[in-house]
Amino acid sequence: MKHIALNICAICVILMACTPIEEYTPPEMAEVDTMNAVCDIHEARQFDFWLGDWELTWGDSGKGTNSISRILNQCIIQENFSGEGFRGISMSAYNRPAEEWKQTWVDNNGTYLDFTGGWMGDRMILSREALIQEIPVVQRMVWYNISEDTMDWNWEISRDGGETWNVNWKIDYTRRK
Repeated sequence: MKHIALNICAICVILMACTPIEEYTPPEMAEVDTMNAVCDIHEARQFDFWLGDWELTWGDSGKGTNSISRILNQCIIQENFSGEGFRGISMSAYNRPAEEWKQTWVDNNGTYLDFTGGWMGDRMILSREALIQEIPVVQRMVWYNISEDTMDWNWEISRDGGETWNVNWKIDYTRRK
């Protein structure tokens, strides 16, 4: 019985190998233009305040840099953070069907975080649910006091489902000249 099953598997592999595979055809130029138009909507430009090169300070003596740019047909916001031996990269995109921003963060500690959110009043807020020592929490990033050359950013945590927030890390941004 084993030999019959192995023979059938071998025949399937041979048939699959002989079946022609359709070649990938890149989208036509008109489709590419449509994709760019999707990224040009107002909501997809809400993170433009963050674009550029920034000097960062936190706490008594913390220092770092952050470089934010648009990539991939101007549809993705890429962050490159560096400070005191800590390095991280994020990718942010506006998800039109969900009508919200999504961000993925990874860093040199092996951390992976995913956030969703958008503008709330005069603040950009991205948040996520997590477990810390088996306790459910909500973590969020808040950009506020936003001007052309400065802004503030907080890393906050809530242990009561978002009723109250504690600031774990506050960073002051100053645009590089």
